Amino acid sequence: GGASCLCFLVVGVMQPGSGDGQGQILQRFPEKDWEDNPFPQGIELFCQPSGWQLFTERNPPTFFVAVLTDINSERHYCACFTFWEAVESAQGEEEEESSSPIQPAQLFAPKSLVLVSRLDHADVFRNSLGLIYTIYVDGLSVSLENVIGNLLTCTIPITGGAQRTISLGAGDRQVIQTPINDSLPVSSCSVALLFQQLGITNVLYLFCAALTEHKILFLSSSYQRLTDACRALLALMFPLKYSFTYVPILPAQLLEVLSTPTPFIIGVHSIFQSETQELLDVVIADLDGGTVNVPECVHISLLPEPLLQQTREALSMVLDPELEVADLAFPPSTVSASSLKMQDKEIRAVFLRLFAQLLQGYRWCLHIIRIHPEPVIRFHKAAFLGQRGLTEDDFLTKVLEGMAFAGFVTERGAPYRSIDLFDELVAYEVKRMRAEEGNKQKILRHIKELAEKLYKNENPYPAVTMHKVQKPTEGCHLRLHQKPFPRLDEGTVQWIIDQATAKLQTAPPAVKAEKKCMVPSGPPIGMSAILERNGNALANSARRLEVVRNCISYVFENKMLEAKKLFPAVLRAMKGRAARHCLTQELNLHVQQNRAVLDHQQFDFVIRMMNCCLQDCTAMDEHGIAAALLPLVTAFCRKLSPGITQFAYSCVQEHVVWTNIQFWEAMFYCDVQNHIRALYLDNNEENHTDELDPLMVCFAKQNKPPSSLVLAPTLIR
Repeated sequence: GGASCLCFLVVGVMQPGSGDGQGQILQRFPEKDWEDNPFPQGIELFCQPSGWQLFTERNPPTFFVAVLTDINSERHYCACFTFWEAVESAQGEEEEESSSPIQPAQLFAPKSLVLVSRLDHADVFRNSLGLIYTIYVDGLSVSLENVIGNLLTCTIPITGGAQRTISLGAGDRQVIQTPINDSLPVSSCSVALLFQQLGITNVLYLFCAALTEHKILFLSSSYQRLTDACRALLALMFPLKYSFTYVPILPAQLLEVLSTPTPFIIGVHSIFQSETQELLDVVIADLDGGTVNVPECVHISLLPEPLLQQTREALSMVLDPELEVADLAFPPSTVSASSLKMQDKEIRAVFLRLFAQLLQGYRWCLHIIRIHPEPVIRFHKAAFLGQRGLTEDDFLTKVLEGMAFAGFVTERGAPYRSIDLFDELVAYEVKRMRAEEGNKQKILRHIKELAEKLYKNENPYPAVTMHKVQKPTEGCHLRLHQKPFPRLDEGTVQWIIDQATAKLQTAPPAVKAEKKCMVPSGPPIGMSAILERNGNALANSARRLEVVRNCISYVFENKMLEAKKLFPAVLRAMKGRAARHCLTQELNLHVQQNRAVLDHQQFDFVIRMMNCCLQDCTAMDEHGIAAALLPLVTAFCRKLSPGITQFAYSCVQEHVVWTNIQFWEAMFYCDVQNHIRALYLDNNEENHTDELDPLMVCFAKQNKPPSSLVLAPTLIR
């Protein structure tokens, strides 16, 4: 296991007796920060997010988990257990003298027991804080200092599907399980609850809004539901990670954060709903009312069709299994419904499949930039969108330009690392998903298989009934003469922490074994996925390519009359991407055969074809046509007079693509990469490179992990 780096606090009102007080930390254990774990600021605001108010009655204890982000962008989970204590009235003596018949109302002040941790184990925190409260409120003969000392020093297992039983020394027993793979989010039932609260269409709006970097605000009268909803939205975004402001419970004093210009996911208690009315660019989801309000000035780009409709249908199958049989004259007597925890994983499986379909073939568009001391991996967005036929798609374009996707490329771009469920899905299962399209039974079976894996990851061991944690006596919060929560003896708690720390230092360090391997690339994005699926289109396309090939052959064989006849058909064919690719390949073959010096007629023909080819290229050059022509326009030439040669590039300069600086950058990086490939591969390997992982070709000669290859400056021309 690893030390839990927990921090325990007692937080109370600074000046009880005066309306809205301030919270203050009364005691804190350990008193110094743990190493490399800075203590987050402003905890007292988060314990009572609506403000530290006094009440005229004793409320039952409450529990929720807030999330704070420290200066290093690390998340801290802040579990708050709050109960109410009677406030001693400051006017007591004066009232004795005036012997007023009116007794002042008894007031109660909130006090919070708080656990701060980098790990998110809400149930363990709830049980542990509940146990400390029970010992206090029921006067159990157990030392609070011992229990708190044991809690702060218990070792929570490192991920990898470990299980550990802990006891805080009060006759209690708790079992902690960690997920097998910590790259997969843990969602418990939160995703299923979010769909129950808001419905399919609303959650899809929020999902698309989060991915395209809009501001999202959740409202609820329950703090814990705010935290769960935010956690659920993040779980749906996997394998992308949210990197903007994330505050599931925003305290009243910090409401001005909602006016920030950057995207966010924030939760606010619904008593502050009126303060959110004037926010013009924020998508507001009311969890209690089940509504999502998108302001007029906000346009949310939705998933491209047919994915949007397929996702809706799949979610409908999971959430409403009775829909299928609703019209049957003799419906089955029972329709098997999944438990809430399992339904949660089935919904996540639908979104996992969605991302696999959205990002299929992404590894074929990763390029290595080798002009820095360490290789940098970048993603060729234009090529990816072009190959998918989605250059015009608003949603995917925004996602690929977003921060979350940039993080995805950094984290998952490397060719040698540990892999998870998403990597396997996007590499091996996309073909299966395409084959099963439209077959509801098969789609549901696949969803359930994935859900099973997600469930197993989160609950690696069969259900454990080993938990045993004492709960307080029913109604104990209403006791009239309850002593206030005692001041804890710092020395005792610190002594227990020191003992445990000393033990840990002699123990061998806990190392999590990471299995690394070559990341599978999956199939490249085939043209077949985009071309119409009917045979006619393919036959038509083949005829056009034949015309292009024949025309080029005639030009190079100097059969100009034949070439002229085919020329109008060739220009028409150039409207299609396949024909443009075909032209670049055919011309390239002639360059390789040293047939680049042309006579005047040939030169004119080739130039006209090149210009026709380039005029439909956008500045993005998403189909790589301009990139393929670039080496050719510097090869083809004609002799104008002795000693004067005109190259093709002088005649094709009027196209928009040449004005795009990103195009030239990409070409430069690509050129460097090709020279390195040539250096590391001999000729017979070069012929097989198509079968290799595109990122791995340059490492073929080296049998060590690729990151060790650093580019020598001499390789850059």
